Amino acid sequence: MAAAPDPDKDFPWWLVLVGTVIAVLFWRVVADDLYATVLATLTKGIGITLFVTGVAFSGAAALGMLLALASLSRSLILRQLARLYIEVVRGVPVLVLLLYVAFVFAPALVALWNWAGAFVGAEEVRTRDFSMLWRAILALTIGYSAFIAEVFRAGLHAVDRGQIEAANALGLGRWLRFRLVVFPQALRTILPPLGNDFVAMVKDSSLVSVLGVLDITQLGKLTAAGNFRYFETYNVVALLYLSLTITLSLALRRIERRLRLPGQR
Repeated sequence: MAAAPDPDKDFPWWLVLVGTVIAVLFWRVVADDLYATVLATLTKGIGITLFVTGVAFSGAAALGMLLALASLSRSLILRQLARLYIEVVRGVPVLVLLLYVAFVFAPALVALWNWAGAFVGAEEVRTRDFSMLWRAILALTIGYSAFIAEVFRAGLHAVDRGQIEAANALGLGRWLRFRLVVFPQALRTILPPLGNDFVAMVKDSSLVSVLGVLDITQLGKLTAAGNFRYFETYNVVALLYLSLTITLSLALRRIERRLRLPGQR
């Protein structure tokens, strides 16, 4: 029986095709005054898109790790609370979660802060002081933490039990066992789906435009509403997102290859 082909060894003809299309579109953008004007406007939103993605993903990864550890805890209460959070949050669409956090959870959080601050004489905070940018980041953090928790849980659970028993035999404590033995091995399993979640968050960050956050998508909507050139404007919007996601995917794939064991190459 013939061995299954390795897709990683295929020549990336798809990348040649996509790269050619992107190059042609960028040439069109540079050569056309309208496209160039639209691009100059939309590039202001790249920083916001990357900031929202970077901060939200970092928070989601940290919270997801805590949830994964809780779901693997010896405590039944911690396991059930982690499972409750994960299942509830995963069952709510990201767009609905954005709206809920922005207009329900954030005002409630401000009210709770003011209530607690009244006991220590802290200055009262107004709901409008909680910017839509940070409400969007909080919503994405909450939403993606549930998915990332499952990625971490599966990766940690996949570590061979013999490795953990060997670490116990060496007298390593729980923290050292996790840091030196369990997590480094789990990382090879975790990284590919974690990278996919990061790329997915770059795309889902476009949903923050419904809250008026001036990311690429929101600037595209405002630009198209002003010049009525929807074809050109959304071509540039799609081009920017495509360039970001493909660049990140290739970088993550390169990191993944470096982390592979020699026998897996």
